[in-house]
Amino acid sequence: MKTEVSTAANFVTRLLRATGLLSEEQLQQFSFSLEEALGDHYRHHWFPNAPFRGSGYRCIRINHKMDPLIGKAACTIGITKERLFSLLPSELTMWVDPYEVCYRIGEDGSICVLYESTPPPESTPTDSCKDELRLGQPSPTKTFNMMTCSS
Repeated sequence: MKTEVSTAANFVTRLLRATGLLSEEQLQQFSFSLEEALGDHYRHHWFPNAPFRGSGYRCIRINHKMDPLIGKAACTIGITKERLFSLLPSELTMWVDPYEVCYRIGEDGSICVLYESTPPPESTPTDSCKDELRLGQPSPTKTFNMMTCSS
């Protein structure tokens, strides 16, 4: 779980670093706080033998409002959720699953893989709905079709 959580926290930190508006000290503290918050949040929702079980719970989402875990980390460096929201994409989804971390910017954006590893031979993960939607060949960036439903 450590590698996946670290990958997710580092990605959000890199997005913030690109703005040039935060000091390196603030960025390091933010990354540490986000990593800690994600690890605590996922602790009892991490299933290496069924990696996509609980995927919705581990989804980080900014959709015209700030994800509470990212907002919590921002508070540790004195940035309001509103200010943080102005620094990050208004539409960001990140899935943090055992053996894979993916993200999508925008509702119609491609799903890109940040981290991917092979499960140990004794575990046989089930396919995820994301796997069924893949269009492209294996590469660092993978393309998916996304379907939205409303009730």
